[in-house]
Amino acid sequence: MIKTNLTIVARIEAEKGNADLVKAELLKLIEPTRKEPGCLQYDLHQDNENPEVFVFFENWKSRELWQDHMNTAHLKAYLAATEGSVASFTVNEMSQVG
Repeated sequence: MIKTNLTIVARIEAEKGNADLVKAELLKLIEPTRKEPGCLQYDLHQDNENPEVFVFFENWKSRELWQDHMNTAHLKAYLAATEGSVASFTVNEMSQVG
């Protein structure tokens, strides 16, 4: 069996009026995360029609290394800074099939 990388699609929706705050905090995650072991890709996108919606498209060498990312100090700092400013947060763990 071929072991594939883990793709993460994380969707973050800011509460109305909080898009700038959430975006600023999300941008702070990019540089330290890209330096983490196992991070192959970590790209932030903002919806063109709805500026409150952000998506991280991520690729990791393994689920274990991604889980290490979920426990980093910079991610905990983001969560503290945006508490009460995020309407929804969903994560899809995916595998490439084609």
